Amino acid sequence: MTIIDTHQHFWKYDPVNYSWITDEMQVIRKDFLPGDLAVVVNEEKLLGTVAVQADQTETETDWLLQLAAKNDFIKGVVGWVELRSSHIEERLQYYQQFSKLKGFRHVLQGEEPSFMLQESFLNGISKLNEYGFAYDILIFPQHLEAALQLVKQFPQQRFVVDHVAKPYIKDGKIDEWKTGMQQLAKHNNVNCKISGMVTEADWKKWKAEQLKPYIDIVVESFGIDRIMYGSDWPVCLVASSYNKWIETVKDYFSSYSADEQEKIFSGNAIKFYQL
Repeated sequence: MTIIDTHQHFWKYDPVNYSWITDEMQVIRKDFLPGDLAVVVNEEKLLGTVAVQADQTETETDWLLQLAAKNDFIKGVVGWVELRSSHIEERLQYYQQFSKLKGFRHVLQGEEPSFMLQESFLNGISKLNEYGFAYDILIFPQHLEAALQLVKQFPQQRFVVDHVAKPYIKDGKIDEWKTGMQQLAKHNNVNCKISGMVTEADWKKWKAEQLKPYIDIVVESFGIDRIMYGSDWPVCLVASSYNKWIETVKDYFSSYSADEQEKIFSGNAIKFYQL
């Protein structure tokens, strides 16, 4: 089976830029660079990865593109650009020259839900498809209603929900999130990454069976053709080794056909990100 990890990060740790890394996340308060991930890529026999922004600057986007140019296993980059800028088309035109730049993301989970519905942001989203870029939606359950309003306006735009919209797995909350995800999934241009779940569970005590009801809903809602595997490495390390997480996902889908597994672990990602 071919595997592409659709969601990982790199950073040179800086306490100001990465202030979201709290004391409890001590294990990831350090640099994480391609050499560190190459070990995992070899161990898990990954075909490649998609590096996703973690800092809201074009400087980081440019740095990720430099890393991708030097490391063949980085098949794509999801960067950041100021979508609200009045010069957004100039920036998208500039970024079109980088074949490994596949899309953009803003850390919407850190904003009010209304942020993604402001006119300037919507204007930025409206330009992405024209330049061939996808958009990663990073949100919490309370943002799902606004995300639905967002995607409704752009039926041609490729969207993917990161980390299954971060349900409150630790508290066992599921209903409100479930409704939001089902509504979002009705739009065929919206995909979903099965990633980032262990960090929403109890970091020390989570078990695969606690994650199962959430994955069930994602699979039922989005179907086999619109879901993809991601690790959220190195963030996942606060709650799980890379191996434990990928084995959890593989176990869940072990009864699926070889063709279906191929789609979930690589095919859908190749198609969505145009890798």
